[in-house]
Amino acid sequence: MREDGPVSRESLWRAPRAEAPVDASVTLPGSKSITNRALILAALASGPSTITGALRSRDTDLMIQGLRALGVAITATPDAATGTTLHVVPGPMTGGAVDCGLAGTVMRFLPPAAALADGTVAVDGDEQARTRPLGTILDALRGLGADIDGTALPFTVHGRGGLRGGTVTIDASGSSQFVSGLLLSAARFDEGVTVRHQGGSLPSMPHIDMTVEMLREAGVTVHTPGESGDADTWKVLPGKIDPVDWIVEPDLSNATPFLAAAAVTGGTVRVPLWPSRTTQPGDAIRGILADMGADVRLDDDVLTVTGPKTLRGIDIDLRDIGELTPTVAALAALADGPSVLRGIAHLRGHETDRLAALATEINKLGGAVTETDDGLRIEPRPLHGAQWHSYADHRMATAGAILGLVVDGVDIEDVGTTAKTLPGFENLWAAMLDESASAEQGALS
Repeated sequence: MREDGPVSRESLWRAPRAEAPVDASVTLPGSKSITNRALILAALASGPSTITGALRSRDTDLMIQGLRALGVAITATPDAATGTTLHVVPGPMTGGAVDCGLAGTVMRFLPPAAALADGTVAVDGDEQARTRPLGTILDALRGLGADIDGTALPFTVHGRGGLRGGTVTIDASGSSQFVSGLLLSAARFDEGVTVRHQGGSLPSMPHIDMTVEMLREAGVTVHTPGESGDADTWKVLPGKIDPVDWIVEPDLSNATPFLAAAAVTGGTVRVPLWPSRTTQPGDAIRGILADMGADVRLDDDVLTVTGPKTLRGIDIDLRDIGELTPTVAALAALADGPSVLRGIAHLRGHETDRLAALATEINKLGGAVTETDDGLRIEPRPLHGAQWHSYADHRMATAGAILGLVVDGVDIEDVGTTAKTLPGFENLWAAMLDESASAEQGALS
């Protein structure tokens, strides 16, 4: 794994050590996945929509800015109780310039919408994003009638105010976002769309389920593989997209580092407003933590995790929940036995090669992580402090913070990359530890 160049001390964040088991309640902002899907659907709807509890982060702000560049009116109203409410008024979309940053949802969800614009849409992103695979969705759009120059960032969409649509066969084994991106805009295509996946197994199926559920909430007719009997095929019928007043759930994947804090310190963390039913992949952390020895309870809408004296190793297929891999890898590095994380070869095409990055950084701390064809094998070892590179990857940064709770001297480079999905992570992390310290002091007095 290539390491970044020299890092100045000023750019490092010393991950705080937990001096005692954590004991805190942590309230998380809204889901990035839901927010960005709701933004696309609202931008293409037949009337104005609101998105209550929307996440404001780099990824969601890039989606907002991208849609505004195409002529969609979006205004934000902060609310102390619910977070940000977005008011989205769709209109005729025009050409413009779109910055994707490193946001996979923007670079894969926005091009199908851009093909409906009347004008040229120039799309680019961060330098690291130019290596992310996009040919699958861009070639699919060409097959549906779009005029697009390029196979990766930067690329240009020559919109003609509409798109024919039809049937397309893709290999989406690299990312479920290729399927979701096509489905989200498909009702506005003249013929709708039929998407057939042909290739390796599909990762992150819960994210496709989320897309289908949100489409149906917006009045769109969707046929899934289980309903049509046609394996790995989704069909969206042409028609209007209804305006919806969306309510965004807390981001459950962003909750996982905080719940992991309870697990690795033998403490307790409570997360309010945890949904009893959800399509968010982050909900799977409940079963993972329980399998590793934690006590996990969902009472009303509060999820409470209490860590064990010792974490157990785990053998798990994370194909559908790959975004949890950095958190699970950090937990496994602190367990009392070996772990095997499987089904996640597709993570080599995320913000960075997450498998190589995790192996490199945990091993720098004294760990014993080896890459397999489709995952990681993690043997627990005594860990020590070292510099932890984030690779501009928000989940790499939070994995380092988890380890830093119980390992002295973990210095995280560019912790600010967490703003991609969770602005103010460092403050939330510090608040968790401050609340824990106050609780301990109160118990002793």
